[in-house]
Amino acid sequence: MDTISRNHIENRVLPADFSPSQNFYESDRLAAHYWKKYFSPQLSEYLTPKLQWTGAQAAQVMDALSLAADKHPPVLKRRNFYGEDIFEIEFHPAYWQLMDIAVRSDMFRVKWHPKLRAAFQKERHLAGFAPYFLYSMAEGGIPCPLCMTDGAARLIDRFCEEEDKQRLLPHIYTDKLADFYTGAMFLTEKSGGSDVGANLVKAAPEKNNYYRLNGEKWFCSNANAQVIFALARTGTLAEGTRGLSLFLVEPTLPGGGRNPMEVVRLKDKLGVRSMASAEIIMHNTLAKRIGKEGEGFKLMAEMVNLSRLYNAVAATAFARRALVEAYQFACHRSTFGKRLIEHPLAYDKFVELGARYQAVFYITWRAIRALDGADNGNESEAHLARLLIPMVKRYTALEAVYIIRESMEMMGGIGYIEDGVMPKLMRDALVLPIWEGAGNIMILDMLRATAKSKGLEVMVKEMSAAFRQEGEAALPFLHQLDELLKEMKELPEGDENQLVAKHLFERLTQLYTLSLLIEEQSEATPWLAACWNYRHHTLAKPVAMPSVHDAHRLVAWDF
Repeated sequence: MDTISRNHIENRVLPADFSPSQNFYESDRLAAHYWKKYFSPQLSEYLTPKLQWTGAQAAQVMDALSLAADKHPPVLKRRNFYGEDIFEIEFHPAYWQLMDIAVRSDMFRVKWHPKLRAAFQKERHLAGFAPYFLYSMAEGGIPCPLCMTDGAARLIDRFCEEEDKQRLLPHIYTDKLADFYTGAMFLTEKSGGSDVGANLVKAAPEKNNYYRLNGEKWFCSNANAQVIFALARTGTLAEGTRGLSLFLVEPTLPGGGRNPMEVVRLKDKLGVRSMASAEIIMHNTLAKRIGKEGEGFKLMAEMVNLSRLYNAVAATAFARRALVEAYQFACHRSTFGKRLIEHPLAYDKFVELGARYQAVFYITWRAIRALDGADNGNESEAHLARLLIPMVKRYTALEAVYIIRESMEMMGGIGYIEDGVMPKLMRDALVLPIWEGAGNIMILDMLRATAKSKGLEVMVKEMSAAFRQEGEAALPFLHQLDELLKEMKELPEGDENQLVAKHLFERLTQLYTLSLLIEEQSEATPWLAACWNYRHHTLAKPVAMPSVHDAHRLVAWDF
């Protein structure tokens, strides 16, 4: 072979034997260990084959579909050939293939099918979020409709009449795409945005429990949903959220025909482009009131709260995918005579990102377990969830954006190219700090949770026990916790307390994630020992010198 031919063959970005993960479930040592630890033997036996299948789909099939759906976003078809208003939303075939994978993953069936629900009642959120996590590692837009669907199921189950439950829930736990219904939450309006109490859409009573809705909803994610929950005003504007009621809206009327809703346009979004977000005007739209008049915001909060947890799991999944993409690349890319991962500044960065990711992972899944406990009558876990869910929503969203950006940089110019997954991950992740309440709203919610629940008390008790378990090495963190609690008791009155609280909650989040690393440690988790060592030295100083072996341990990924 001549020199020119040989150079042509050897001139590669990555070597010929490079083979990334073929199954995200089997490669993820951290997640697999956690699920094995907290799943009951019965759930593990049932769900493991589903996780293996979903992990393979995410690693081998979904990227191409996700990139196609992103490049060919939904299109609004306002009228048909005869000039009739139809407001149909058309999707690329890749969207439906991705939705089919979601249905077949069992993320809803394991939670809502009556027999499976009864079998796994105490761990339903753990069960549902596991396949959702793997799925979200490969697709960032459809997780929003999936989030809305589970939230809608929660409202149906808790607040709807039995006839509605029997009619709608089977369409959510079905294993066939043709029968599958997705959900939506029509909440935001131009008048207020996050200030839901300023909403203007009005509901006029008709007969029985039915009303007619009139007005515009400004940001309707998953606009093509078959099950929609909307807030509308049955009281005065002066009553704020107390004047809002909750309504079930279905696009098809009970007797057939289209329920009148005008889709003004689809949002041209920076990311999550595979799914449809719209501006919708309701013109005498038929809706069924759920719960009592004036209780709408209180009931909708159940869906919002669950959505925030979905936001955190999606953030965790996006961050994980970015990290392992960069890690797999760095383990094979040759630069300056050795692999990229072997350069000190490179492995130092992977140590940092691995430690940040572990904190994100463990606090997110602790929140999931808290919600499972709360749903099963554990009062302590309910108090914890009240504080932890807004905390984890804010923290994971910010960390995901950082981890993805830094992982992209580790790959250099190729990480910026739209043929790969990194740019889409970055665009999709930028919605996470905004969706389901921006970071400042989470600070306000944590303030309310601290005042109105025992969440802080429960969290502090858990943290103190973990730090004492670690012994002398954790004494600085016990002192930091004591100082933090003292400052929280001295919060100033008025608006100034928001500014002070923001910084206090950020410190509380860091200490809580550190305590979780202690709680989770075992002989089988070398990544946790490495993470504790890194974060301990980072927070307590002096900083320990990392090694390439620390990077491998902290990423905890086989491929």
